[in-house]
Amino acid sequence: MDRAAAWMVHAYTMSGAVLGLLMVHLAYQGEVEAVLWLFLVAMLVDGTDGFLARRFRVKQVVPELDGALLDNIVDYLTYAFAPMVLLWATGRLPDGAWGGVVAAVPLVASCYQFCRSDAKTEDHFFLGFPSYWNIVAFHVFVLDLSVPATVVLLLVLAVLVFVPVRYVYPSRTEALWGLNMTFATAWLGVYALLVVDLPDPSPFLVAASLAYVAYYAAVSGWLTLSGRRRGASLPSAA
Repeated sequence: MDRAAAWMVHAYTMSGAVLGLLMVHLAYQGEVEAVLWLFLVAMLVDGTDGFLARRFRVKQVVPELDGALLDNIVDYLTYAFAPMVLLWATGRLPDGAWGGVVAAVPLVASCYQFCRSDAKTEDHFFLGFPSYWNIVAFHVFVLDLSVPATVVLLLVLAVLVFVPVRYVYPSRTEALWGLNMTFATAWLGVYALLVVDLPDPSPFLVAASLAYVAYYAAVSGWLTLSGRRRGASLPSAA
């Protein structure tokens, strides 16, 4: 029973690969809202499979399968690759080869990040912008950003992948866990309402979504700075 439950958890995580395939297919069909719904489903799977893996001791029960590697593969597909396909396929990037070049920059940056041994710190932070390209793509459509604005946004965030700011991992970072999870859960609800509202989203909901993004960036920066100050205040070894 234990192994069956553990394999079911792995299968649950693997379902994200199927979601990624559907995202790419629907992106080329121009089905933007359908892809955004799949982004939401993928985030829900990603936000719950780790809890299930710990609950059913998947690492101990099925040691022959690397769950962390599986999670990275699925996250790369759904958080990085599919969002870039969506933006490129729907004309949100420059025409022609330049659109491919712009789309490739976040993908290459994410390749680097997903392969870093310290991409997730021991105290459960993401190091560098955590490749939330699905959320970026979502806001491109919600805000109806122009192509130049989208390009600038993608390039700036790609650079931030390499900047060692510690970003909150909402479901695991212990600092402010309750507040972070409350806001993250509420934002998922706002996300769903905004997709329902497209192509004319409620300004109130747009403001609420951006407020959460601002909160997330601010609390991540604050925790990074406070952590560095604590580290600097510790006495050095003789």
